[in-house]
Amino acid sequence: MKRILASVLFICCAVPALALQPYVAADQTVGGNLPAALAKTEQKLSAAGFAVIGRHQPSGLPQYASIVVTDSGLTDAVKQIGGSAVIGAPIRVGVKADGSVSYVNLEYWERAYLRGDYAKAEAAVKAAAAKLGAALGNGKPFGGEVAADKLAKYHYMFGMEYFDERSELKEYADFDAAVKAVQANLAKGAAQTAKVYELVLPEQKIAVFGVAMNDKDKGEGWWVNKIGADHIAALPWEVYVVGGKVYGLYGRYRTALGWPELGMGQFMGIASHPDTTKKMLEAVAGAE
Repeated sequence: MKRILASVLFICCAVPALALQPYVAADQTVGGNLPAALAKTEQKLSAAGFAVIGRHQPSGLPQYASIVVTDSGLTDAVKQIGGSAVIGAPIRVGVKADGSVSYVNLEYWERAYLRGDYAKAEAAVKAAAAKLGAALGNGKPFGGEVAADKLAKYHYMFGMEYFDERSELKEYADFDAAVKAVQANLAKGAAQTAKVYELVLPEQKIAVFGVAMNDKDKGEGWWVNKIGADHIAALPWEVYVVGGKVYGLYGRYRTALGWPELGMGQFMGIASHPDTTKKMLEAVAGAE
């Protein structure tokens, strides 16, 4: 009997943790023309009940774009959680000129973004993911594996940042002042940025903005080309507002989360990116 129990215990302990990847390959859409591929993908998303809130064609990446949508069920779950959970409300879909489409693996990103509150939104996350799959197709996941139970406290390696480290950019007197400052700075193109989308939830005093970073030497076109543009559904980056504070995830967290299979050599090749990106987001927040 003891041997049987020992064998069962060994088998249970040997079962690996569920591994997730950040993206899902979707069905091919019309190719050869990026605007046509975008339009067809948006049509599918709208027909499935998603609300399109932004389109992003990154400077320096002419063959790539992303579409940002929201799902009412997921947004409602985010409202119930509040705070930094707002960053998990937008859903990103990547499109290439050749007709390739991909989208974020919602369970992967929401486990990372909602952290200890993920269970509160799990039903909504799974429902939204099912809608995405039905609308665009359920292909193979890709992008690099991370154990599901590691995502709530994800960091690339020892010494690198977690979700809430080095993320605060600027504090204002209240929520309205913070939102107006971000809107104004994006409108004037501070640090060569532009607004991709905004989602403001005034009752919860939370908001999130998609930020295009168009600087040809420091923006997306520079560093994404170096580490893998097929992860286009990682973009755009975002700043988010909670109460009177503006935040932006630090690069060694946000980029590592979107490209978890990066080798250290690749990371070193874009070593300046986390700090230069932070400076752009600080300009958006009004910290400079």
